[in-house]
Amino acid sequence: MEILSYTENHLKFRKRARRFMEKEVLPNVHQWESERMVPKTVWEKMGEQGFLCTWVDTAYGGQAKDFLYSVIVCEEMARTNQGGLSSFLHSDIVVPYIDTYGTPEQKQKYLPGCVSGKIVTAVAMTEPGAGSDLASMTTSAEENGETVVLNGSKTFISNGINADLMVVAARDSGVDNPYEAISMYLVPDDTPGFKRGRKLHKMGAHSQDTAELFFSNATIPMENRLGGKGGGFLMLMEKLQQERLITAIIAVAAAEFMVDWTLNYTRDDHKSRHLSQAAQFALVEMATEVRLGRTFVDKLIVDHMEKKNVIVETSMAKYWTTEMVKRLADRALDLAGESAMLETCPIVRSFRDVRVMSIFAGTNEIMKGITAKFMGL
Repeated sequence: MEILSYTENHLKFRKRARRFMEKEVLPNVHQWESERMVPKTVWEKMGEQGFLCTWVDTAYGGQAKDFLYSVIVCEEMARTNQGGLSSFLHSDIVVPYIDTYGTPEQKQKYLPGCVSGKIVTAVAMTEPGAGSDLASMTTSAEENGETVVLNGSKTFISNGINADLMVVAARDSGVDNPYEAISMYLVPDDTPGFKRGRKLHKMGAHSQDTAELFFSNATIPMENRLGGKGGGFLMLMEKLQQERLITAIIAVAAAEFMVDWTLNYTRDDHKSRHLSQAAQFALVEMATEVRLGRTFVDKLIVDHMEKKNVIVETSMAKYWTTEMVKRLADRALDLAGESAMLETCPIVRSFRDVRVMSIFAGTNEIMKGITAKFMGL
């Protein structure tokens, strides 16, 4: 059952993206994981080949492609079985804030670099004391003439080391209602008073440069405010549908990779003897779950491209697919047997990397809470 209508151009783009991943990503994954960092040169190579921000208007150096091109890049990146090169975060989560809410001057200044890979972006929301509850944010923004002064800290910021430009959420001073107090600011990495903290060593996504960020009287021009004052909370809410859909897309693609690998491994491992019925049933169940997830997510991609409000459905998909991919990673390790004790088994990395997916883009408990509210519960 085909839900998405891929054109010949889409298919050619996928082939080109797959060749790029095979040449520029796969041979380097072990080194990146060991060094716990992806070099910025890879970002520029992705930009040169047209794999970043494919949807950006041609006026800013983009290709004005449809959302399916973003889907293709996400899926082909997921097939590389590594979480370090977070191009989806840059292309389809952070840069859309600039494109949607930025002034013409802000777009002209930053979007071409985002497309070319010369500018890597990050979004700074999470704080030591504020995760999914954005209203608890304490990083402050105080107007001082024609400038804004930021003070506070952020943590668990993906792309935090490589980022040249950060979209920072901060609380405006003097505003009591927390939902009207948050604004978004564009903060270049050379801003006086900005400092990077530790590159965090995590359970998974070892090559992903997750970091702490500190703002100590970090001073930016007033013109670096993104959108209207106090509009940050609504901006964040408006962009979460795509962020959660992207997460579900990657979860399904990662699950497909694991099922394909496990099927091939068990076939090869049992060529000379019969595969047990228990293993057969486990593989059938895994393949079925992936097919269910693929069907659900592909339908949501169509709805999203048609500008439908599918906040509830994407919340459901984000929670279900990220729980599904964790279940499949665990079962794939069981089926891999003794090989799963070795780092050379790719499912070992998959198991570590997918664990965080139920946490970011809003925890799965938040997803269930959103859905319950719309169900009138």
